[in-house]
Amino acid sequence: MAERRAFAQKISRTVAAEVRKQISGQYSGSPQLLKNLSLVGNVSHHASVPLTEAVDPVDLEDYLITHPLAVESGPLRDLLEFPPDDIEVVYNPRDCRTLVSAVPEESEMDPHVRDCVRSYTEDWAIVNRKYHKLGTGFNPNTLDKQKERQKGLPKQIFESDEAPDGNSYQDEQDDLKRRSMSIDDTPRGSWACSIFDLKNSLPDALLPSLLDRTPNEDIDHQNDDQRKANRHKELFALHPAPDEEDPIERLSIPEIPKEHFGQRLLVKCLSLKFEIEIEPIFASLALYDVKEKKKISENFYFDLNSEQMKGMLRPHVPPAAITTLARSAIFSITYPSQDVFLVIKLEKVLQQGDIGECAEPYMIFKEADATKNKEKLEKLRGQADQFCQRLGKYRMPFAWTAIHLMNIVSSAGSLERDSTDVEISAAERKGSWSERRNSSVVGRRSLERTTSGDEACSLTTFRPATLTVTNFFKQEGDRLSDEDLYKFLADMRRPSSVLRRLRPITAQLKIDISPAPENPHYCLTPELLQVKLYPDSRVRPTREILEFPARDVYVPNTTYRNLLYVYPQSLNFANRQGSARNITVKVQFMYGEDPSNAMPIPRFP
Repeated sequence: MAERRAFAQKISRTVAAEVRKQISGQYSGSPQLLKNLSLVGNVSHHASVPLTEAVDPVDLEDYLITHPLAVESGPLRDLLEFPPDDIEVVYNPRDCRTLVSAVPEESEMDPHVRDCVRSYTEDWAIVNRKYHKLGTGFNPNTLDKQKERQKGLPKQIFESDEAPDGNSYQDEQDDLKRRSMSIDDTPRGSWACSIFDLKNSLPDALLPSLLDRTPNEDIDHQNDDQRKANRHKELFALHPAPDEEDPIERLSIPEIPKEHFGQRLLVKCLSLKFEIEIEPIFASLALYDVKEKKKISENFYFDLNSEQMKGMLRPHVPPAAITTLARSAIFSITYPSQDVFLVIKLEKVLQQGDIGECAEPYMIFKEADATKNKEKLEKLRGQADQFCQRLGKYRMPFAWTAIHLMNIVSSAGSLERDSTDVEISAAERKGSWSERRNSSVVGRRSLERTTSGDEACSLTTFRPATLTVTNFFKQEGDRLSDEDLYKFLADMRRPSSVLRRLRPITAQLKIDISPAPENPHYCLTPELLQVKLYPDSRVRPTREILEFPARDVYVPNTTYRNLLYVYPQSLNFANRQGSARNITVKVQFMYGEDPSNAMPIPRFP
């Protein structure tokens, strides 16, 4: 083996892995290491902190209290110190929309629940800042204020802003010709030409007292007077405001939180009439968004039956409260679009047979043939009366229809009349179902079909419209879910609609659609509480329908609401052996397993 050279013998053979292991072992936080480090620190008189020991951050407030700022008194002292009178706390009473508060009595609550509920009843604590306007986040320069300040200012015109005049341009050319003729022997661009131009130019105005000896204080005083002469009182305010997208600091004063409402729509149900009248029919309204595939409102149930039809249900239906007699509703839509439909569903008393068999008499019998088919109609009334006596408190789906809401709103808003009478029928045109449903005669003008899109839709400026719906679609037993409804609603706007081939049920439903007033009278909240301006409690009320927004609404919840909406979707007994007939679903709150432990919670229809 060859001998190693002298310089190679001095090279360390320690590999990198051993070095890392040695360093990590030194800083492993062992007690012996800490002891050694403390001994070394005492010897070197330098304080050392172990790398594994966490250091608490400095408490800024405590530091400022223990180390007051040593600021000399002067004109700029207020810019460094925090003004003690900047913050002012004011308590503003909380407004209540209803005559009676929705919050239950505190004596009936647990202590922790009581503390949570007080957030809906306590007064607002408003923090006002007196010197907020002096901060960088406050910018009072609006476009109107800018225009107001600029009035009376002299308009400044620079040489670059002036357009060349034809006469002045001709004079300059003549002057150049005259100069060139006097110095023909002098080439252009030479020193002689420059001297000639300098001698022929006009002298500048002399500066008075330029070489006089003047004290600096007098010069500063003169300059100060000249700056103040014709100076705008808000010079810096003339600078345009920065863009909203790129602010240095943004401090906006928040508004007092209040209950959120979208664009509100008032729907009044006037009448519902069929070709034959043999049994009570019940109706409901709800809003659906086809694009989001969501139901965006609760159901509004209304009763337009005659007193004779209501009498068939007296053994099962208790005397109706005034809150259940509403025939007008206020719908709130936070995100209006071309995909919102007003869906009308009809129900009837449960009876034996398929839905198609129950709807067949309404499709074959006409009002004009009442005398001819008197015996058959009397037999149908007798059967309906028997079902009402036996099953009067149970319902079954019967028929449905839908109204493209934005078609009606946009069409009514384009008219020149104060009100609009719209008749919606399925047999007026030969186009698609959507075109035929929305084709109507308004005086002598027909409504144009509007295209779908995501453009903004306004529900606050259109004129009131009266709609007459003349046809309903029979409810199919195997298509009762919301998913099937979304497919039907999407199919309505296609050129070749499947619903076009369905046989409709002839009826006549009249409703009014108009923008909701700001403060309607005789109005009830979704909790059935009377809103203020309710002079007479015996008048038929108007219901506020709770909205289920299609997308999130980022507003604070300032209203106490204790409602739970339960909508049974489906009940499948396909895998169960035997028959499954006469199935009912009952939803109830229980505080125990015994049937007597049912909680007496009020149920809304």
